[in-house]
Amino acid sequence: MEQINLRLQEKYRVIREREVRYELVETDDAEYLIVGYGLAARISHRAVELARAQGIKVGLVRPITLYPFPSDIIQDLTRRMRGVLVVEMNAGQMVEDVRLAVNGQVPVAFHGRMGGVVASPDEVAAALIALVRKEVPQHAEAY
Repeated sequence: MEQINLRLQEKYRVIREREVRYELVETDDAEYLIVGYGLAARISHRAVELARAQGIKVGLVRPITLYPFPSDIIQDLTRRMRGVLVVEMNAGQMVEDVRLAVNGQVPVAFHGRMGGVVASPDEVAAALIALVRKEVPQHAEAY
């Protein structure tokens, strides 16, 4: 049984090395980061445009794979960020993965809608502005 587990651990290591997929949007000069996947990422993309029009340097990480999660790129980007906003269409299942990747380096805020309610780009931009203004506690509960 141990040999089977060791073989599986090696398989998972290779998957983590080769199969992490994500998209970066406007992250080159970003001071804040939004992380969102699926429809939340499409909405967040527009929120990035709205926030940048207001002078807020924000970028987007859109995880394409949730397993393996793009922890390394989020961790690397966070080293030069001032805060991270996680946008989800659920109760915050991904926010814990982001917090693990960020490892306390910067505040992580959460904006989620549930039950089929779709957040608007304006709502996401407002949540980002609250983070910029430090109106959101660093360890706000996700759910």
